[in-house]
Amino acid sequence: MLERMPDLIESPARVEAAGNLPKVIDEFVGRVNSGTAAVSIARMTSPSGWEEPGQTPEFDEYTVVLKGLLVVEHAGGRIEVRAGQAVHTAPGEWVRYSSPSPEGAEYVAVCLPAFSPDAVHRDS
Repeated sequence: MLERMPDLIESPARVEAAGNLPKVIDEFVGRVNSGTAAVSIARMTSPSGWEEPGQTPEFDEYTVVLKGLLVVEHAGGRIEVRAGQAVHTAPGEWVRYSSPSPEGAEYVAVCLPAFSPDAVHRDS
């Protein structure tokens, strides 16, 4: 039997973010940092007033807010996700993320399969 060992991910890869203000994306697991196509796990830090274009991704996205407030607009309205809460968006669902509160937001996003610029389908 082949013995496996856990893989240490020593540091994340910084990935360019979309939006009107600079947002930090540190990808720990995914296509960029670990070459993983099945899942991506990234820590996001967005400043107050940040917003990104709407998108209709081909992947599930699970987001856990660690600090601040993340607003998720969708076809039926909007959800305010606060520290200690999480939100799931399904493939094919139009969504738009923003962090309007003074403290911005820090959150972890898990995408299944892994995030890909080709699969996010941002509004033009």
